[in-house]
Amino acid sequence: MKPIDRYIADWTDTYFKNTKQVINRNGDATVTYAIFIRRPVVSAPRLLIEWLNLVATERGFSVEINLRYPEGKWVGAGEPLLYITGPMLHLCDLETLLLQKLGPACVAAYNAFTMCVTLPDVAFIAMDARHCAGTEMAEMMAYAASVGSARAKRKSNAVGFIGNATDATAHFFGNDKGMGTMPHALIGYAGSTLKAAQLFHQALPDTPLAVLVDYFGREISDSLEVASHFTELAHAGQLSLRVDTPGGRYMEGLDPQTSYAVLERHVPDVIRGYRNENELRHLIGTGVSAAAIWHLRERLDQAGYNKVKITGSSGFSPEKCRLMADARAPLDFVGTGSYLPDKWTETYATADIIEYDGVPRVKLGREFLLRKKA
Repeated sequence: MKPIDRYIADWTDTYFKNTKQVINRNGDATVTYAIFIRRPVVSAPRLLIEWLNLVATERGFSVEINLRYPEGKWVGAGEPLLYITGPMLHLCDLETLLLQKLGPACVAAYNAFTMCVTLPDVAFIAMDARHCAGTEMAEMMAYAASVGSARAKRKSNAVGFIGNATDATAHFFGNDKGMGTMPHALIGYAGSTLKAAQLFHQALPDTPLAVLVDYFGREISDSLEVASHFTELAHAGQLSLRVDTPGGRYMEGLDPQTSYAVLERHVPDVIRGYRNENELRHLIGTGVSAAAIWHLRERLDQAGYNKVKITGSSGFSPEKCRLMADARAPLDFVGTGSYLPDKWTETYATADIIEYDGVPRVKLGREFLLRKKA
């Protein structure tokens, strides 16, 4: 790791470094920054605050942080999340890095909250790491999921996120280790879904058995074969089947007509009203649709495996979760990384200095950032 000042110099915008040189030559000022985001979010400021305090300690200056919206609180569009007061000489070159640590986390926390509230009885597992642009983003997204989840637990008694995929960020969820069982590669290695489950259970008998069943396009057949082999686990509710059917095909036994029929049997109202193309895709389309989840549940129950749990993965975004809720899809778990911000432009946090040596001053058009007098 580089010394922190060298790291900041390498990664901050040049005009902030130029500003630092000017201030160093002409005298410091005590300034207050207001930091805001242009859309509604859930406050997730911990990584920013921890980093700022670390820099202040290493540089030897004092900083005052006025957090207007504590972690997990709803923040309206354009409302300052926090004010930061300190010496301009030491704060002016931190803006770039501070903003990077706030905006994406707050939007991801908002999305995670929305998903957990939408499906309050489902346990979520954060599987975002593989979709992140490096380990720093992976830490930010795991933290955000935990913040959004905690808010959902408070607001609607949701199960929320029970863990995540990697050890490094498991602590955000109160765990020592990441969660997960097997990738598709293990199914390919074993040559059959049942064989992969057997090898896994033999090697890791104390790890909960969650078996991927879509590798060969035999979601129903392989699910029943696995449940039949692990009968004791199945009847004890200790077997979970994960469906990750790709969007290029239907689950075994389904097509458009049969998908409609499945929902007609269980939730007829969900397909009676107007639905746009995206909504229909989540309900009766290819991949892991609501019809696919109902179809698998139906076939398991018919075979006497009503305690076998179903884990859904593949594109479980806030929108998909909403459609699954509309269809009352019988999901026990969801593995997702889709709480990551869909539109990165929405994550941009912005900072403006609003006071210089205690005198309110901000660029024209940003007066709404000024601190309100008591």
